[in-house]
Amino acid sequence: MKTIAIASVALAISLASAQAQTIGVSLSDLDKFRTALLDGVTSHAKTISGLKLVTENAKGDNELQKKQVQKLVADKVDAIIVVVADGDLGPAMTKIAADAGIPLIYLNNVPSNFDDLPPNQVVVASDEKESGTMQTKQVCSLLNGKGRVVVLMGELVSPAARTRTQDVVNVLGTAECKGLQIVERQAAYWSRDYADQQMQEWLTAGVKFDAVIANNDEMALGALRALKKNNVPMKDVVVAGIDATDDALAAMAAGDLDVTVLQSAIGQGGGAVDAAVKLIQKQTVPRENNIPFELVTPQTMAKYLPKSQ
Repeated sequence: MKTIAIASVALAISLASAQAQTIGVSLSDLDKFRTALLDGVTSHAKTISGLKLVTENAKGDNELQKKQVQKLVADKVDAIIVVVADGDLGPAMTKIAADAGIPLIYLNNVPSNFDDLPPNQVVVASDEKESGTMQTKQVCSLLNGKGRVVVLMGELVSPAARTRTQDVVNVLGTAECKGLQIVERQAAYWSRDYADQQMQEWLTAGVKFDAVIANNDEMALGALRALKKNNVPMKDVVVAGIDATDDALAAMAAGDLDVTVLQSAIGQGGGAVDAAVKLIQKQTVPRENNIPFELVTPQTMAKYLPKSQ
């Protein structure tokens, strides 16, 4: 009986060890949206017994991020979730993980080597063709298909920025929206401060526009700040962003922001954790895992507002 008891304890310890899993999370930086992504990862990970997270923040340094991922490999994590600023980092990240045989999940940003990912590497993101398309169609509707538009773009190396900007161009090329014209477009690097500065420059130069289409909410909020400083009535300009962050929803509730598009950070973060666990368990996961975007307007924003509001 004593021998059986000892064997049972040993088996229990063995099973517990087998179930204990560590996921490394590598973030290119921590702005508002990436922080929300991390919250989505951590909150879902807490619901999975025995799951541990190790988080690294590269603070905008691509070389540092590669070194941090190499460290996660050296520390023998069971899977890696990576948020890269530049999709062109994909081949390097893929090789680091593939050489170590560790599952890799690209979160939010699609790597440039997407078509060549090995079976244990996948993407959990939202289809950017939906985001800028939804956003621009709503702007077109609000302007009745006619007007002058300025576009604030994210980092030009970012696939999301390139796709969202192309979405704008594509919508303005349709029959319903061909009366809209892009008069200026500049990169503001996803930043509220850069967008504020760029908008100030346009206003000082006398650029005339009816709408601001920003690749994300932070830039839309920067544009709003500049417009207010220059006493431009909010009713005279349509301002659109993407992400449906809390700050953006507050601006919409105040009557300033006209359009945003929900990119579910919680959905993406949780989806990445689920994909990582399945890949650790040698299950098959689709290469592309799409979390749908949702259009948010003043008429629909109530269900998206934080519960405290």
